[in-house]
Amino acid sequence: MDDLDLAYEEAGPPAPPGTVVLLHAGVADMRMWEHQFAALSERYRVIRYDWRGHGRSGDAGGEVCHHEDLLALMDALGVDRAALVGCSMGGAYAVEAALAAPDRVAALALICSGLSGHQWPREMLEQAAERVHSSVPPDRLARYRAGTADHVDPADVRAMAEAHTLWQVAGPERSRDALPEPVWDAAVEMCRLVFERAWTGPRSAERRLVPPAATRLPEVSAPTLVINGLSDVPGIQEVSALLSEGIPGARRLDLPETGHLPPLERPRQVTDALTTFLRDVFAT
Repeated sequence: MDDLDLAYEEAGPPAPPGTVVLLHAGVADMRMWEHQFAALSERYRVIRYDWRGHGRSGDAGGEVCHHEDLLALMDALGVDRAALVGCSMGGAYAVEAALAAPDRVAALALICSGLSGHQWPREMLEQAAERVHSSVPPDRLARYRAGTADHVDPADVRAMAEAHTLWQVAGPERSRDALPEPVWDAAVEMCRLVFERAWTGPRSAERRLVPPAATRLPEVSAPTLVINGLSDVPGIQEVSALLSEGIPGARRLDLPETGHLPPLERPRQVTDALTTFLRDVFAT
């Protein structure tokens, strides 16, 4: 893809009724979609990929615009139009794509989604600092974030990944035991790689859609499904409410006892919901 180095995988039947693109969460990579990728590709062309700076994709040095990367990937793979399924900030980038190129987006499924231009509540930021950022000594954390550390201690990377997984993927009111061991292990490993690459790779700056998506939800014309984990961080659940109330005709599904990565924690429920939703979207 010219100078854009994105790792991706695709699968599907010879003549699918539509294409689905899966956008992972910021604390994860495309491996979080194992169940959905396998199940949905029995009927649709399904593409999953790693954002720049994540998973097996190239580094995210300089200016990065993730929704433009998404559209460039679709161009490179000959995808004129697709249903976008995004989790966390992957959902935010899917919404940006739907606003920037509405003719390219057949539908949106937004799972525990972020929202570009939305200001996170102070209580959420304070809780993240207390429960997650405190897992690494502040002087070292500052050097890691600035890219000035001579050495990144793997123990610090692991501590940050475990703390973030406990707070967000399990949820602030649940314990580690709420997640089955395979789910915990997969989430921590993906999150560990996120922090490792962020602290050791080149510095980057993210460019978002202007005007921001948070001010333009009534413009979204694609059929939309919002999936919310009822054990997720309350500030993130507030975004699910904004999306389901702000996007015309959006449907909402709440999953009890579910944290920030429902596709990983509740794979069958999420796949079933997506299957029903996409059947309507691509009805022939």
